Amino acid sequence: MTKPMPFDGLHEECGVFGVYGCEDGETAYHIYRGLFALQHRGQESCGIAVNDRGVIASHKDMGLVNEVFSPQVLEGLPGQMGIGHVRYSTTGGSFRENAQPLVLRYIKGSLAIAHNGNLINTVDLRRELEVKGSIFQTTIDSEVIAYLIARERIHCKSVEEAVRRTMMRIKGAYSMLVMSPSKLIAARDPQGFRPLVIGRLGEGYVFASETCALDAVGAEYIRDVQPGEIVLAGKEGLTSITDFCGQKHAHCIFEYIYFARPDSQIDGLSIYEARQEAGRMLARQHPVEADLVIGVPESGIDAAIGYSQESGIPYGKGFVKNNYVGRTFIQPAQGQRENSVRLKLNVLATAVKGKRVVMLDDSIVRGTTAARIVKMLKDAGATEVHVRISSPPFRWPCYFGTDVPERSQLSAVRYSVEEIRRQLHADSLGYLDLSTLGEMLCGQNLSYCDACFSGRYPITPPKELLQLDQKC
Repeated sequence: MTKPMPFDGLHEECGVFGVYGCEDGETAYHIYRGLFALQHRGQESCGIAVNDRGVIASHKDMGLVNEVFSPQVLEGLPGQMGIGHVRYSTTGGSFRENAQPLVLRYIKGSLAIAHNGNLINTVDLRRELEVKGSIFQTTIDSEVIAYLIARERIHCKSVEEAVRRTMMRIKGAYSMLVMSPSKLIAARDPQGFRPLVIGRLGEGYVFASETCALDAVGAEYIRDVQPGEIVLAGKEGLTSITDFCGQKHAHCIFEYIYFARPDSQIDGLSIYEARQEAGRMLARQHPVEADLVIGVPESGIDAAIGYSQESGIPYGKGFVKNNYVGRTFIQPAQGQRENSVRLKLNVLATAVKGKRVVMLDDSIVRGTTAARIVKMLKDAGATEVHVRISSPPFRWPCYFGTDVPERSQLSAVRYSVEEIRRQLHADSLGYLDLSTLGEMLCGQNLSYCDACFSGRYPITPPKELLQLDQKC
């Protein structure tokens, strides 16, 4: 099951970044900058593994990228290629041993892996490996993938063939980077749940979860890794295996709503434009008379601009965000939790006082944080607060890497829209209509996964999990 969350909000997922063909002394710094750009995808732990002429060394720990890596650490990681990872735990707990990349040493040499996503058949695969003698050092599904690749590599001629054989067995969401002593491989699941892009950096290549990380290192965007594709960076340049391509895609719609940075493009679509379109759709679906449109930082801002454009209501800055608050710290008492929201976000009172405000946010999970923000706006003098959400109501958990809690914890399962509005103390509440969700993709012909809203899973989750959630 997806683990419970202490706050009403979705956590980011994970981010991966890799480079091939860099000069000595540059690889670790490039990965550091790439991970820094992907920090929004995970703030629990991070790591870098580099390959120096066949010898793989790594460093990882709990914390943010600039906390874990110092110039001294980076100088101690020479190499010509490498991979990095930022993590938020969805499968496996928040412990140092679960930080990535994972590095294995086996009969064929060394293997490093960085993975974003969740498998849905981890339990069965792990049990099978344990029966055959495997001893696991972590509780994450990424180690299952690494073990499968290592076992297959013993019986085939290349690491890319081992990855191909492993993809025949794993099910679920995975965008991953696999580094052997001589090659760097990128692979994406056949549905394309999670993003993965390719760039060129000088004579070398870069792989990243988002294009914003390519920009951070000055790499030129080439294209996205196609769903089901295996891309190999080696001495011959880039080569591709497409045996698993051509299946029905299921891009995670929440990448466009919340996860990705607005300056990224995923599968040819600008995140910024998608979020603005969601705001314009909300203005058409849930119009209201008001004086000011504001967005909850960060993902609500672009939708608020779109709402303002469509409605003609002026857009303004309603909140000041404390950019120096990093990882979410857990405070057990309710009063302390309310104070933590104020530490991260403060209302710009002079902007909202005496005004009817439309507040845009990306989602409501439990409703507690949204209620606190509405209260903050009214305490600051807003005469009305109309809440608009740039996604449909959450009604189902996610099994593919988004930290949506079990159904019993979702406000939209327990209450009607009107009941939620009253709990928020908002003057009105409007969600994006599920039937029109695809319109936010701005005409792009992208098949997407909206299972957290609709319950229509592109891959059937394990029966025991579905049965448990359906009872909630």
